[in-house]
Amino acid sequence: QVQLVESGGGLVQPGGSLRLSCAASGSISSINGIGWYRQAPGVLRELVAHITTGGSINYAESVKGRFTISRDNAKNTVYLQMNSLKPEDTAVYYCTADCRDDFYWGQGAQVTVSS
Repeated sequence: QVQLVESGGGLVQPGGSLRLSCAASGSISSINGIGWYRQAPGVLRELVAHITTGGSINYAESVKGRFTISRDNAKNTVYLQMNSLKPEDTAVYYCTADCRDDFYWGQGAQVTVSS
């Protein structure tokens, strides 16, 4: 099994920045990729960014050029740097791990962009 713990959410003004962290533990070697999803009320859940163990990265069109996903293998941690935040980025952000035999979710981190 894999455990995921997010941190770094909060309240930020439009145009500001936040960095989310996702610390993974457990069966790290079974992970094929780490992703960040977000869910806002009344909006379809969206895959925001994804990074594979091979280093391939994908972003949703809505965040390209503003968000950056990265990883620190020594810390088993994946980051989501979010810049130029907009009110429509407000959502609960979930870290996910796609593994050989299962898919795991973190508990979620609230990000609120508001003046």
